[in-house]
Amino acid sequence: MATAVTTPEVVTAPEIVNAPATQPVNLTPSAQAKVKEIMATQDPLPAGLRIGVVGGGCSGFQYSMSFENQQGMMDKVVRFDDLKVFVDATSAMYLNGCIVDYVETLEAAGFKFENPQVKSTCGCGSSFSV
Repeated sequence: MATAVTTPEVVTAPEIVNAPATQPVNLTPSAQAKVKEIMATQDPLPAGLRIGVVGGGCSGFQYSMSFENQQGMMDKVVRFDDLKVFVDATSAMYLNGCIVDYVETLEAAGFKFENPQVKSTCGCGSSFSV
């Protein structure tokens, strides 16, 4: 009797489309689709998504995401086709090279931040330090 051999699944980094590496933040196609889906339910339709870093949490910083109706004067704007992402100059320092993905599992669903600037995270995973 022959036994079936299973090949382990190869896990790769999230794919980024239309985003140069010099941008402060990159969104995977999954994250872009989810943001657009949520934006479509807003009235009025927001101008874009704001991603930032704010003080707080056990480790000092945490991520913030919100919809914006207009761009701030000092914002960096990252475009993913018709989706605009606004990042203030201070947050851009902490987000440089960050990849935002949207993940759905049996246990939870949400946005996941892969940030090369992070030195440590707290036990609950909601805050970080640089």
